[in-house]
Amino acid sequence: MPALRHKRYLYLLWSWMAAAGLLQPSTAGAQNTAELLPLETAIELAVAHNRSFSIARLEIEKSQWEESQFKTKMMPSLSVTAMGSQLLTPISFTFKEGVFGTFPGIGPVPGTDTKITTPRQPSGFVLGEVSQPLAQLYTLRLGVHAQELNVQLNTEKARAQRQTVIRDVKQAYYAVMQSESAVEAAEAGVTQYRELDRVVLQRVSEEAALQSDSLDVKARLADQEYQLVQLHDTLKSRKEYLNDLMGRDVETDFRIEQVPPASADEVALKYAEERALANSPDIRQADLNVRRAEYDRRIAKADYIPSVAMVLNYASPFNVEVLPTNVAAVGVQVKWEPWDWGRRRDAIREKGVVERQTRERLGEARSKALLDVNNRFRKLEEARALIEVSQAGRQASARRLREITNRYEQRAVLLSDVLQQQAVAAAATDKYQQALLGFWSAQADFEKSMGVDQ
Repeated sequence: MPALRHKRYLYLLWSWMAAAGLLQPSTAGAQNTAELLPLETAIELAVAHNRSFSIARLEIEKSQWEESQFKTKMMPSLSVTAMGSQLLTPISFTFKEGVFGTFPGIGPVPGTDTKITTPRQPSGFVLGEVSQPLAQLYTLRLGVHAQELNVQLNTEKARAQRQTVIRDVKQAYYAVMQSESAVEAAEAGVTQYRELDRVVLQRVSEEAALQSDSLDVKARLADQEYQLVQLHDTLKSRKEYLNDLMGRDVETDFRIEQVPPASADEVALKYAEERALANSPDIRQADLNVRRAEYDRRIAKADYIPSVAMVLNYASPFNVEVLPTNVAAVGVQVKWEPWDWGRRRDAIREKGVVERQTRERLGEARSKALLDVNNRFRKLEEARALIEVSQAGRQASARRLREITNRYEQRAVLLSDVLQQQAVAAAATDKYQQALLGFWSAQADFEKSMGVDQ
């Protein structure tokens, strides 16, 4: 009796909340004022505003600017250094007699020891240099190609992120659809329990049923209404998550379009494998890494080439005695390290190992792509078969529930039989909803494994 009284109180509480408007309205009523959000529109919004994808696109832009910066190394470089100073002690120069020679008619130059002193006063130096690399151009061109590959690599990473976002949007969209369908099923269950409650109350008034039967039905009804509230909360959370994926306010309300529960179109496995090998971002990234490793090895090998540059130098001291005020020179500057204790040789070998590693990773990426698309294909087939099984079970249990309810009204079965079949029908409906969500998720995963961009 205490348990029955507790269930009755729970039913009265939920009835009061429904009458006071505290329970959430039905899905159909709430959707009438919300915007319609087709799946294609949701994908477009996510591609345009998703934060993770935006970060990936900014990474492409950053690598493009890095490429532009690297290209400037091939152009002439100009450097200017200016220095101002104050002598702490005077600078003296002594020229011995005849240090510049003895000439007929003139005699020694200078005629006597001559001392020239630069006084303690502010002085300055300006040093300028213009250098155009020559031999380094080969290495720099290799570096430019490596930077171009880096841009392509970041592009493929952004493409992979785009596919992930699209997959997540589809799964979130389907999850909202599953929640709305579950809400509708729960509302139908509430309606059935209310009708059963009416029938039981009528039989209690006719003294053909016990009061405890009526309380038991009311408790089941209250539990079903509580589950309906939970489903509404789940639906709201899933809508908020989808809004976040689309990069907009999570409180934005919307309603979705219904899509076919299961696609009848089947993709041939061989076609899926070929498409995955051609479009997989992981394979493309691995291939770009192989090409970049080749350039890194060639750059390391080019380190043996001497550094040769055309150089123009200019120096100008200010307020300094004796020294010339303008000194300019042009020439070729060569820098070479003949002995490096095996450093360059070891660097080339290390880059060769890295290149072999990237080739192994390319093979690994191809194998993983095939394994993934094959696994997703089988999961999709299993999900499609499960929908047929669960749909048949749901239809059978719903039909059985109607029959048992009619027989109860005719007093041919017990109330416990009706309640038991209600539970069976609810479980069959939930299994069907989960099968639908599993199919939609498997389909999104399968499309991503093939490298589909939409």
